[in-house]
Amino acid sequence: MKRSWTALAAALCVVGVVASCNDYNNSVQYNTGATITNISPSGLPAGTPPGVTLANCPNTPSGQTNPCFTLFVLGSSTNGFQTSTVVEWNGQKLPACTTTSAKNGCTTYLDATDVNAAVPYSLIANPGTAYVNVYTPQSGTGNNGLSNALTFIIYGAPNPFATISSISPTSAGYCDSTTTKCGNIAITVTGTNFLPVSQNGGSSVTFTGLATSGQETAITVTGITSTQLNASIPGTLLCATDTAQINVINPPSAICLVNCPNLGGGDTNCKGPQVPTNCTPTTQTFTITNPSPANTCPVPPPPTAAVAEEVPAVSQDGRYVAYTSTQNVESQILLRDTCVGVTSGCTANTRMISSATDGTVGNGDSHNAAMTLDGRYVAFSSAATNLVENAPPGRQVYLRDTCIGAPSSCKASTALISTDEEGKLVGTEAILPSISSSGRFVAFLAVTQSQGRGSANAPHAGASGTNSGLRQVFVRDTCLGAANCTPKTTRISLMPGDAPANSSKPAGPALSGLAKQIALSEGKNATVFTPTVPVDDKVFLAISNEQK
Repeated sequence: MKRSWTALAAALCVVGVVASCNDYNNSVQYNTGATITNISPSGLPAGTPPGVTLANCPNTPSGQTNPCFTLFVLGSSTNGFQTSTVVEWNGQKLPACTTTSAKNGCTTYLDATDVNAAVPYSLIANPGTAYVNVYTPQSGTGNNGLSNALTFIIYGAPNPFATISSISPTSAGYCDSTTTKCGNIAITVTGTNFLPVSQNGGSSVTFTGLATSGQETAITVTGITSTQLNASIPGTLLCATDTAQINVINPPSAICLVNCPNLGGGDTNCKGPQVPTNCTPTTQTFTITNPSPANTCPVPPPPTAAVAEEVPAVSQDGRYVAYTSTQNVESQILLRDTCVGVTSGCTANTRMISSATDGTVGNGDSHNAAMTLDGRYVAFSSAATNLVENAPPGRQVYLRDTCIGAPSSCKASTALISTDEEGKLVGTEAILPSISSSGRFVAFLAVTQSQGRGSANAPHAGASGTNSGLRQVFVRDTCLGAANCTPKTTRISLMPGDAPANSSKPAGPALSGLAKQIALSEGKNATVFTPTVPVDDKVFLAISNEQK
């Protein structure tokens, strides 16, 4: 079929099945119901909101109080809901709201991608997590009618803000750790509102001084009550005569990434993200003494080139977070498993993403992680040349399969995304990836190369073989999860006025979860491509709608 350069929008998401254990002989059974992609809200504070008039659950007997909140459940457009679909809350079915049992929570079917659930506040009385899925009655052996499950977080009361009244001792002698084995210094911190434990961990003690290059650094806590903390200052931090700062940090009451309620906590220096109104710092000082000034602390590594702060990527349930971190003076992409929503058998851990298939860490800076809803696939840009064999020079876009949630036979691997068979990407750099929900489609920004005047396929006219200096947007179909598919890359930005390579405000493409729309923006202009002409059952041509 004749392809047009007008633009490409995308394709339907490929949805995998999620295995779960049934109640029969502990055998494995695959979920055969709908696929849910999102719930809103994804968390609420425990208990019934005070001082607010709330609607009762449907069919609540007259004179009784039984408030419910509305939970919006969104489904996949390719594997959506049926009229008989009901929501399950921790395995408890919430029947249709037209039934007499609706007072205990119920479901309202709206359409194939939307159902609402009235959930009694009594089900979120205590902090913790709940699991939300849907059930569609099905017949036949092995058809359980269950969807995948998403985590609903029930937040506890906000953690208190700690204060420090004193520390003991308040000083120690200088020690040159390059020539002497320096002993640790045990200190006692006295104050209020220290947390031995909470839903999100206990209080921590920090040291800030010349030895930490002015960075607030946690030290070991050896004992804790609500009014006293015992901690240990490492002898290696006594390497400079200094007046260091000792602070206490209380964590928020739970892990939350978006639309967070007040979770409390905070840093006694009043500089943390959770700061009470009219906060008064209670920072204490710890003096490192010496007859004459001395500093034998290791020289900190030189700062890397200034880059804009990057936004981390978060999985649908909030469990996985991909982010950029400097490791040995080079920026790498890491993935943190927070274990949020896992009740047992999980230990929080961090794995390297910007690495080759054999585990070799990237030898160049990596940035701008984008992740699929389940946390399995992470796209990123990297200047490393050792992530794949015969990697092209300059920054390129790669896709890492972490094998999270995959069968045990899966092996983590890295693939080059910013490549094509027609030569449009030869000699270019690729940055700012965006990824579809399933990981099949990856959009990215590239500085394209002119192919000469008069060429029908030339991105822009210019001297043959020279860099056009213009940023263009491409979409890579990786064929993940698709049968009889050949990976291909299509350029979708054609109109004049594409952002110059030296633009002060570079903006990457944004790909919708199901890869049905792609948005481009630069300066005051925004372009959204939407599917209009079906090419086949997977791919659509698109027209652009420019907005000022």
